[in-house]
Amino acid sequence: MKELLFSLTHFPKDELDEAELAAFRRAAKTCRGWILTMTTAANSGHPGGSMSSIEMYLLTYAVSDLRRQNADDINRDFIVISHGHTAPAAYSTLAYLGFFDPTELLGNFRRVGSPFQGHVERSVRGIDWASGNLGQGLAAGVGYALAQKKRQNNGHVFVLMGDGEQTKGQVSEARRIAVKEGLDNITALIDFNHIQISGFVEEVMPVKYKKLWEVDGWQVYECDGHDPSNIYSALKKAYEDQRPSVVFCNTIMGKGVSFMEAIPDFHGRALSKEQYVKAMEELGEDPSMLEDALRARKGPLPNGRAVYPTSLPIEVGNPFVYPPTAKMDNRSAFGKALANIGDLNYGKPVPVLVFDCDLASSVRVDEFAKKCPDWFIETGIQEHATATVAGASSCGGAVSVWADFGVFGLSEVYNQQRLNDINRTNLKLFLTHVGLDVGEDGMTHQCIDYCGLLRNLFGWKLVVPIDPNQTDKVTRWALCQEGNVCVAMGRSKVPVLTKEYGVTPFYDEDYVFNYGTIDMIRDGHDASVFAMGHMVYRALQARKLLEEKGVSLRVYGVSCPLALDDEVVTEAVKMGPIFTYEDHHIRTGLGQEMISKLQRLDLRGRVKPLGVWRFGDSGPSEEVFEAMGLDSKALVHCILQE
Repeated sequence: MKELLFSLTHFPKDELDEAELAAFRRAAKTCRGWILTMTTAANSGHPGGSMSSIEMYLLTYAVSDLRRQNADDINRDFIVISHGHTAPAAYSTLAYLGFFDPTELLGNFRRVGSPFQGHVERSVRGIDWASGNLGQGLAAGVGYALAQKKRQNNGHVFVLMGDGEQTKGQVSEARRIAVKEGLDNITALIDFNHIQISGFVEEVMPVKYKKLWEVDGWQVYECDGHDPSNIYSALKKAYEDQRPSVVFCNTIMGKGVSFMEAIPDFHGRALSKEQYVKAMEELGEDPSMLEDALRARKGPLPNGRAVYPTSLPIEVGNPFVYPPTAKMDNRSAFGKALANIGDLNYGKPVPVLVFDCDLASSVRVDEFAKKCPDWFIETGIQEHATATVAGASSCGGAVSVWADFGVFGLSEVYNQQRLNDINRTNLKLFLTHVGLDVGEDGMTHQCIDYCGLLRNLFGWKLVVPIDPNQTDKVTRWALCQEGNVCVAMGRSKVPVLTKEYGVTPFYDEDYVFNYGTIDMIRDGHDASVFAMGHMVYRALQARKLLEEKGVSLRVYGVSCPLALDDEVVTEAVKMGPIFTYEDHHIRTGLGQEMISKLQRLDLRGRVKPLGVWRFGDSGPSEEVFEAMGLDSKALVHCILQE
């Protein structure tokens, strides 16, 4: 049976024959039994939508070339599941197709420590994207499709979706990006059973579902979602046309069990044991599977797939070194380094994709756009989809860079970046206009929470470069790293940091950036200030003023606030009081990280954080810093008070 399904890769025939139809019907019946068994054994899950979408799952995996043996490769088709609560259908399909043994699955669904979590995760072989809240899957599919296009690979991307999520704004954003980028290698399938958790979709939020897709430029098809022949024909048309396409699969919630069909209550409720036995009898499946599953639930856990982010082989070139006389902002140094990297790699096998949300000149990616037009992806003011598209494209074989204002690229899309973390993507996120250094734009544009937001996650690295020279080196470093990296910069020009006597750049041609390193910019013996990013030059101004008063201040430059070096912190505590100095929320940034570090190291010392304590004003940056009590004179006053 499985061999018949596998013979349909990339639609070798116009229609299915009777043997193939019989194979799909048998597979669907078996998988429905497994769906009910695993959800009843777990006493949890979403059986209704899983039952309605099982034919959609089986056909999609059958016609794709995704198989157990190539599931870790990037030169293949990708399948993204957006309605991740139908995990029982996804897992059943994969088990039936030999990705793993079904006995591993039935007793371990939603079990602590099992890879078969309640919503699909990449820890299961054959799952390409871990879904979170509804509405993100299409954007992930667009990311994979975009990477395949730019890599000149023939891989097709299928996105499986539910009907309730079609009202989500991120879905609309993703549709428009797909059309703009000419992604004829993506097909979406919608389980159109008309039911979501709160009732019927037409009552919860009525919209013209098919018109939404048509208006955005997609080719729309429709089929009977329980007829394998009908699904196959519609999918084949979608696969072969020259446009992004969607197939509405008309289905019935709880299909196959009479008392479950079209009943909203079974969207997210497992059957009781009595209901389970009755349902399995209707399906003609063996209800004794439940007892086997319950016994397995107490046995050893199955192993999942380990997913690791990878770095891709690109040239990053030699850093530019700016002289002390240079007048430059860090974002411009980033832009020049990025353009240089693009120039070195343009036309080579690994694409460097740079995403922009209508801010190219402000975030300094306009020079890259001119040098590498085919790798520059303008997505318009659509940040939610862009965050996911960029993240997923980094899993599909591209080096993905997204530059945006801090409030848009992180604060606004925190959940999308959280899912990028969960999915172990390789996104390089460059945030500009962070902190109070937005100046005249005012409090709505002040990203004063980026440290705290990334501190809540587990895989992101954060770098806040100190001057243009370090920014250049950090940019080249970031694009070679495995995993997600955020580089956060202000808006204003900053002095090029020099060595002690102001002749040569501190971050010269011999400097090598290492994540977590804290640089001692100037030595001192009375107190220490740990200044984050561009605040270093203000700390040096304060140091000069303190020298006149007989106070010797040691200045540390902190560019990695979430990875403070133990030895440096320990040394500073021994010397005397520590001051932290940041253009960030005082309760969630460097200051609190320093206090936590001392606690973890069981060190006792005085820490005085200086940072943002309210939303700032609108005006020139220097005046805003002064009003907030964060200029160099305020630092001097604080140190003398101690």
